[in-house]
Parts: sequence; structure tokens; C-alpha cells
Amino acid sequence: MTNTLTRIREAFDGAGVTGRLHALDIDSGAEVGASADHPVVTASVHKLCLLVALHQQAAAGRIDLTEQIECPPAGRTPGPTGLAAMLDPVRMSLRDAAYLMMAVSDNTAADLLLERVGLDAVNHTTARLGLAHTHAVYTFGETFGTIRQDAGPGGPQALTDPYIIARLRALDPVRTNHSTPRDMTRLLAAIWRDEACAPAHAAAIRRLLGLQVWPHRMASGFPFDDVHVAGKTGSLPTVRNEVGVIEYPDGGRYAVAVFTRATNTAATFPPADAVIGTTARIAVEALRAL
Repeated sequence: MTNTLTRIREAFDGAGVTGRLHALDIDSGAEVGASADHPVVTASVHKLCLLVALHQQAAAGRIDLTEQIECPPAGRTPGPTGLAAMLDPVRMSLRDAAYLMMAVSDNTAADLLLERVGLDAVNHTTARLGLAHTHAVYTFGETFGTIRQDAGPGGPQALTDPYIIARLRALDPVRTNHSTPRDMTRLLAAIWRDEACAPAHAAAIRRLLGLQVWPHRMASGFPFDDVHVAGKTGSLPTVRNEVGVIEYPDGGRYAVAVFTRATNTAATFPPADAVIGTTARIAVEALRAL
């Protein structure tokens, strides 16, 4: 296992990132960790916590997932995908908003669901599941609001300045939505074991995680037709994350959480994306060799 951790740390160093990782064999409990209990900024990974809270409320009869919500063009949470990029009024169900939130990380859809579910309910859900180091401080719109405030008059161009980056509340796990890699694999394992909510709702969550469209992070480490990767990414300036479950045809299933922070402030930095898949593969191969 020492060799595994060395390889993981060397991969992070080679990609120019600080990395935190936890991998868990969902059935045996075997694990691999590299700073697995270190606090991390979740970014859009926290949408998974919201999704579980939504389905817990639906299972309890407090929410109807077919309920229709209205989304006018004005006031949408910024984002490059989904409702945020659309120009016309939209009417859709809560469960379809959840699909957009998970498949393309739609920030507007996430905040529409948060209006219905509430931050307190999300935090109650994570606490009830024993995720002691996981907490939501802001909605997704509020998170982007802190970035605008902290960046100052320079606007988006200021986010290339390391001194500006260093003062962003959104990148400080003490002051924004946060978790640990171990908490996230615990949550994924609970979903795959039908412990996070009723089995039908856990299955719905697994389905949505399997519909994520991004192949360039965790999935890049498992380019096999018979290996299934289901996950959720999270991104902010210099932050690239993904949590997910890798399922093999022999029944092996592994929850993996990888959180990275780059020194390079470029919005596009492929080595940081790729190392998520590389380190996830190293960790899963070590677990499969036990």
C-alpha cells in the first residue's frame, strides 16, 4: 500500500496539483487514502448531497418529484450549461431539474431545487448519514456571489491573479461548502447499499450519477466498455473534483473521491483533469489486488 500512496502522490505532483483522495471497496470495506480526512471545497460535488436530501423528502412524502416548477429567464444562477444557458422561460418537473443538475452540473437547476428543499435539510441529511465533516454554507448562486465580491472590480479576468485567488472565500473550506474525501465515499457507499434513502430512490440517484456527461476526469482512468463509472464533478477557479463509483463486470464496486487544487490559474488545465482519473485508477487497482 505504501507504493500505491507514493504513486498517487507522484501523480498529483506531476500534474501540478495538491490532491486529496479516498477510495473504498463498497463491499469489503478495504480502503486507500491520501489526506482522506483533509477538509476540501466541494464546489458542485455538493449537488450530490442536495440530490440525496431531495429524494429523502420525496420518500417521506414531503415532496412530489413530478411537481412542476417555473424558471423565467431573469435571475438564473450563472453557469455555462443547462437552464443558465437558455434564453426562454422553462417549465419542468423537480426530477428533470435534478437530471440537469447532475448530468451537466446545471447551477440554476440546483438552486431551484434548493429553494424547494432548503440548505438546512441538506445539512440535516448529511449529519444524519454521519458525514460529520460535510456542511453546506451557501447556495450555488451565493457561492458565485462571494467570488464576484472577492474578485473586486477586475471581474473574471482577476481570477488569473494568484493574489486574488488566494482571497476567495469560495476556495477556503472553512468559509464555504466543504467535506472530506472520506465523507464523500461514505455517502456514495450508502447510496449504493440503499442506506441513504429508500431503495427505489437510491436507484434513481444511481441512475442520475450514471448520466453525467463529462468523460475527462474520473472516467478517463477506466476506458473499458465493461466498466461503468457514475459520478459528479465539481469545479471552481483552480479547483477540480470528482466523486464516483466504479463498477466492474465481476461485481466489484469502488467509491472514489478525488479533490484537487492547482497552482496554475488557467481555466483550462488538462493535466489537473486527467490526474483525477489516473489516481482513481491507481487506487482501485490496489483495492482489487487485495
